Amino acid sequence: MSVDVTITDAFWERYTKIIRNEMIPFQWDVLHDKADIVIDKERDADYIPSEKSHAIENLKIAAGKKEGHHYGWLFQDSDVYKWLESAANSYALNPDAELLDMMDEVVSLIVDAQEDDGYLSTYYQIEAPELRFRRLFESHELYCAGHLIEASVAHYKATGSDKLIEVSEKFVKCIKENFGSEEGKINGADGHQEIELALIKLYEVTGKKEYVDLSQWFLEIRGVDPDFYTKQVQENIEKGLSEGPLPRIDTTYLQAHKPVFEQEEPVGHAVRLVYMAAAMAEVASIHEDDNMFQAAQRLWNGIIKKRYYITGGIGSTVHGEAFTFDYDLPNDTMYCETCASIGLLFFARSMLNNHIDVEYAEVIERTLYNTIISGMALDGKHFFYVNPLEVNPKASRKDPGKSHVKPSRPSWFGCACCPPNIARTLTSLNNYVTSVKNNNIYIHLFTDFEGDFDINGHSIHLSQITELKDLGRTTLAVEGVKEETIIYIRLPEWGSSFSFSKETTIKDGYAEYSIKEDDSLVIEFDIPVLMWESHPLVRDNRGKVALQRGPFVYCLEEEDNSSHLHLSTLLEKPKAQSIEDEKLGEFVGLKGKGKKLVINQSWGNKLYQVDAKDTFEEIDLTFIPYHLWANRSVGEMIVWVNREEGM
Repeated sequence: MSVDVTITDAFWERYTKIIRNEMIPFQWDVLHDKADIVIDKERDADYIPSEKSHAIENLKIAAGKKEGHHYGWLFQDSDVYKWLESAANSYALNPDAELLDMMDEVVSLIVDAQEDDGYLSTYYQIEAPELRFRRLFESHELYCAGHLIEASVAHYKATGSDKLIEVSEKFVKCIKENFGSEEGKINGADGHQEIELALIKLYEVTGKKEYVDLSQWFLEIRGVDPDFYTKQVQENIEKGLSEGPLPRIDTTYLQAHKPVFEQEEPVGHAVRLVYMAAAMAEVASIHEDDNMFQAAQRLWNGIIKKRYYITGGIGSTVHGEAFTFDYDLPNDTMYCETCASIGLLFFARSMLNNHIDVEYAEVIERTLYNTIISGMALDGKHFFYVNPLEVNPKASRKDPGKSHVKPSRPSWFGCACCPPNIARTLTSLNNYVTSVKNNNIYIHLFTDFEGDFDINGHSIHLSQITELKDLGRTTLAVEGVKEETIIYIRLPEWGSSFSFSKETTIKDGYAEYSIKEDDSLVIEFDIPVLMWESHPLVRDNRGKVALQRGPFVYCLEEEDNSSHLHLSTLLEKPKAQSIEDEKLGEFVGLKGKGKKLVINQSWGNKLYQVDAKDTFEEIDLTFIPYHLWANRSVGEMIVWVNREEGM
C-alpha cells in the first residue's frame, strides 16, 4: 500500500522555500564555522559550549583529515545529521545540483569518519575511545546513531543512493554486537531515546524486521534495572577508565526509573519522553502489541489531558527541560522546547498508525501551526529554543530564573538541536496530512495537497484546496475510482456550521464520504473566534482567555498594543480582520475593544496601598497569530489575556 502526497498550500510552501533558500545554506555555514554570528546559550550556564559549532570539524578530525580536539556537546554530530535530513527532504521536493553537491560532501565525510567495526561518535573517537558505550546516561551515542539513520533514510528516498544506508546498517550491526541480554553484552539503553524511532524508519526501507525487534528491545529494557547507569559508571571507575566521584543520575529525568509498561505519567525530560512514546506507538502498530499501545496511550493521556499548553507546547520547567505535575502550566517560566513539540508531533502521528482518533489529528495541527513554526523567524536565520506564552524582555535579561525565555530569536545555540529539527520536520509535512487504514483514506489537515493512494491495487488521486480567510471552504476532487471507496475528512474543532455538497455522515469527528466514481465534495463552514479557558487548577490562567481562529492561537504583542500588557483586559470577543504587514506579510488578525488600567498619581512612590481606586482607559486590542510574534521588534508578548468578568 503506497501513499504519495505533495503539499501545494501557499502557507506551507512559504516555509519550505525559506528552508531551502535561507535556512539550509545558513545552517551549512554555521556547521562549517563560516557564519558571522553570535551563538547564544539556551540559558545562563557556564558549562554550555557556545564559541562555535565545530560539528563538521569534529567529523574531519575523526576521519583523520584534520588534527585537533572535539568541541561542543557530546551529541554535536546530530546537528550535521539533522541538517542532512532536511537537505534530503528539500531535495526530494525540488532537486537541484548545488544541494546534491553539499549533501555528497557530508555523506563522504561521514563514510570516512566511520570506524571499521561500524562505530561512529566523534567525541568518543577523538577524546575517549576507551569509554565507547560506557557512559550511556549522558553519551548520546545511540541518539546520534538514530539521527544518522534517519538522515540516511531521507537521503536514500531523495537520491536513490544507498551509501548512507550501508553506513547505518554497519553501525546497527556494531550496536547489535555490543547490546543485548546475552552474557557479556550491554543490557541497557541510551540515556536519550531516539534510535528506537530511527530503527523503525530503517525497517521501512529495508524490510528487515530485526530492526523493529531491536527497537522493541531497547524500549523494554529501559528501566528494568534503575541502577544500570550508575553501575556502568562505577565499573568504569573500578577499571580505571574514568576518575572522580559517582555522578548523581536522575533516572526519572531519563524515563529509566521503571519499565515503560509501568510508567503511568509523563515525567522527566520532555523531548526524551515523547521520542520514547512515539517509538512505543510505532512498535505497537507493527507488532500489533496492545500492551505497548496501552502504555503509550497512558502517557498520551497524561500529557494532553493535564500537561499540555494551548499552543501545543510541553515541558513546564527549565530544570531538566521537563514535565512537573498535573495542571502546572506557567506561562513565563515554562520551557516548551521546539524539539519537544516536534516530538509530540511524531507521537501523535505514530498513535494514528494504531487507531484513528480525531484527538491525535488535532494535536498534530495545534503543534504544527503554533509552537513548531514559532521556533523559526521568517528570515530562516533566527530560532527559538524555548517558546514562551508570556514575555517581559526586562525579566529575561535580569531574572536568572527566566534566562531561557528569550524575547527575540537568537541566530544559533550552544545546544543547537532545534534549528535543524525544524528544518527536517517542515520539509516532511506530507507525512502528516493523510492516513490509509483498512483501505479507507483519512484526511487529517485542512491544507492544500495532491495525493496518489494505492487502494485495493489501483491508484486513486485526491486533490484538496482550502480557503480560510473569511468563511471556510474546502474542495476535494477524487479521480481514478474503480470501486466504492470511503474517504474520511476531519472536521476541525475550530470550525462550525459545516455543510456538504454531497451526502456525508459525521462519525467520530470525521465526515464520512462514500464514493463509487470520480466526483468532488465541497465543504463550507464558519470560522468563529474561539475563547479558550483553562481548567480551574491551572493557576496562571484564572480569569483569562486564549484566542484562536482556524488552526492559529493568537497573542498580544507590544508592537501593536504598547507595554504593560498585563494591565489590559478584553471587553468583547474580537473580530477577524485581514492585515498586511511589511515584515509579517498577509495574515488574519483579531481586533477588539479592551480597557487598560491607568497607573494614577495616587501610587506615587508607594509599593502598596489600601483601597486603591482603579481607573481604566478604553483601548483597541490587536492580536496576531502566535507563530508570528518576535519578527518585528523586541517587546512584551502574552497569550492568556485578562477578560472582563461575565463576558
